[in-house]
Amino acid sequence: MSLILGIDPGASTGVATYVDGELASLETIAPHQLERTLRAVLPSRVVFEDSRLETRAWNARQKAAYGAALATARSLGQVDAWCRLITDLCAELGIPAHGISPTAKGAKRDAESFAITTGWKGRCNQHERDAAMVAWPYRRAAR
Repeated sequence: MSLILGIDPGASTGVATYVDGELASLETIAPHQLERTLRAVLPSRVVFEDSRLETRAWNARQKAAYGAALATARSLGQVDAWCRLITDLCAELGIPAHGISPTAKGAKRDAESFAITTGWKGRCNQHERDAAMVAWPYRRAAR
C-alpha cells in the first residue's frame, strides 16, 4: 500500500492523505500536531508546500503600511520554520520528503475546481485543497 501525505504548513496546517493514488482524507491540524501525525501514519512519502523555495515572497512596497509588511514577514518566517520542522521530522523517521514551491504547486483552486480535478466530494477548506494539490503529481509515487 502506498500512502502519500501532502502538507500545506501554516497556522492552520492542511493535510491530504492519498492511499494507492486516491485522495482518502483531508484535515486541518495545528502545527504542533505535525510530529504526532507523521509518527501515527508513517507515510511512504511526504510532499509539502515549501515557502523557502520562493525567491521573492512579498514586496514591502506593495503593502499599504509598513506594519502590514512586517506582519507578512513574521508569518512567512513561521511557515519557513514549520517547513524546516517537516524536513527534520521526516529525516528522523526515515520518510522521503520534499518541498514544492508555492508557484510550482499552481494557482489556488476553489472547491468546485478541486472536486473536478480530484473527485473529492466532501467539504474542504483552502489549506486542505493546497495540501492535496501540492502532492497531486506524486500521489502514485512509490517509496
